[in-house]
Order: sequence, then C-alpha cells, then structure tokens
Amino acid sequence: IVEAEYFFLPMPRNMTRCPMRNVTAEVLNEAVETAREYGATELILFGSALDQSQNARDIDLACRGVDGWKLFGLGAALEERLRMPVDLVPLDEPSRFGRWIEAHGRRLL
Repeated sequence: IVEAEYFFLPMPRNMTRCPMRNVTAEVLNEAVETAREYGATELILFGSALDQSQNARDIDLACRGVDGWKLFGLGAALEERLRMPVDLVPLDEPSRFGRWIEAHGRRLL
C-alpha cells in the first residue's frame, strides 16, 4: 500500500471573484522574476492571455527547470504575486502539449 500526502493551497482572498486583469509588460516581468527565484530556466506564455491580454481571467505559463514540489510553490507564488489564477505546465518531460506550447507560445525567459 502506498500512502500519499495531499495538501491544498488556499486561494488568496483577493482572487475569490477572479476579476479580469490586463496582462501587461509589468505583470509578465513579475512572472519572470518570480520564476527565476524558483530556478526556472525557461518560461513561456500561452493561452488566452497571449491573444486577449486585456480580458484575461487567468494566465497560462509553461516552465522548465523547476523540479518536484517546487513547481507547486512556484504556482502559488505566481498567483499571489500576480493576483490572478495561474495555470502552470512543466516542460521538463517531453510531451505533445509541451511541443505545442513551445511552437505557439511567447518565450518570456
């Protein structure tokens, strides 16, 4: 029998309604700075924030270089710092989705 530990990250109070927020250069710079603090070697923006940055309800990012549980810490830190929900996809293991992100996304780091 394998025992697993589960934990849930509480959603910051300022995100309960998930308001739309412009994904500005300042927001992207904060994302890059936060990713670097966690050791990311690559950060790619994709999804709706790439095409409709004025009306983004969340920000989709893919990263390389953040291992294991640190990835969850990075996701939580990004949500707290950017004050919006973040979908974070690891790129360290090759996948079809990862290749699509690399081909169609915008490299930030």
